[in-house]
Amino acid sequence: MKNLFTLILLLPISIHLNAQSLIGGDHILKTNLSADAIQNYNLTFEKSLNHFMSLSVSYATMPKRDLPFQALAKQFIDNPNINFDNFKVANNTITIESRFYLGLQKMSGFYIAPYARFGNLEVDVPVKYTYTYTPAPIQGITLPAQTVSTTANLAGTIRSQSVGVYVGMQFQLLTKIVLDLWVIGGHYGSSNGKLQADLPANTPPIVSNAALNALKTTIDQTNANPFKLNTIVSGNSIITNTEGPWAGIRGAGITVGLRF
Repeated sequence: MKNLFTLILLLPISIHLNAQSLIGGDHILKTNLSADAIQNYNLTFEKSLNHFMSLSVSYATMPKRDLPFQALAKQFIDNPNINFDNFKVANNTITIESRFYLGLQKMSGFYIAPYARFGNLEVDVPVKYTYTYTPAPIQGITLPAQTVSTTANLAGTIRSQSVGVYVGMQFQLLTKIVLDLWVIGGHYGSSNGKLQADLPANTPPIVSNAALNALKTTIDQTNANPFKLNTIVSGNSIITNTEGPWAGIRGAGITVGLRF
């Protein structure tokens, strides 16, 4: 009878410990379903440091696609010669963040998360331009000037570094499933990039000089405030260096993960 009484007392404790072992774990591997839905595929690894704090690293990649939010982009990049319909972008980011949980359970409840983000934005910018050149005389005969309208592809990478903070709530569901709801936040930092457009290698100098100068003039007409553009002619290429602030909003995300 005494042994039975002891077993009855210890049974709830054993069940509680087993449940904690099943639910617990200091690591979570998760993905943001909201970002996945717009082809910004991502994976996050979160590790608990203590009862109220964790550290996580995220990687996200977006394959090359049409420029989203074209109307918004046109407000920052003012140049009628840019073909926004064929403007392409791809993106890769690494985010390092720490979380401070205010709940009673480890890696659960309301949290505040400061973070640093490092990104590479690859762009293909079609630029329409027109140039005029005079062909070399043939057998002493002066040929009329030729006007050519064409498109150059200004391509390259813009690198960004920013820091920010956001808030959210994380919940333990079922046994090993975690639901992470991003509420709102944002980041701010700086960016710099290098974009380049090349003429065909066999372009005659009399043509390339006119084409490069006309393309440079067209790019120089771009108003991209607050970004600064500096365009130079280098050999048979146009090089545009970019510099400016970098900002973004982070929030309204639905993330699910596996805890182990």
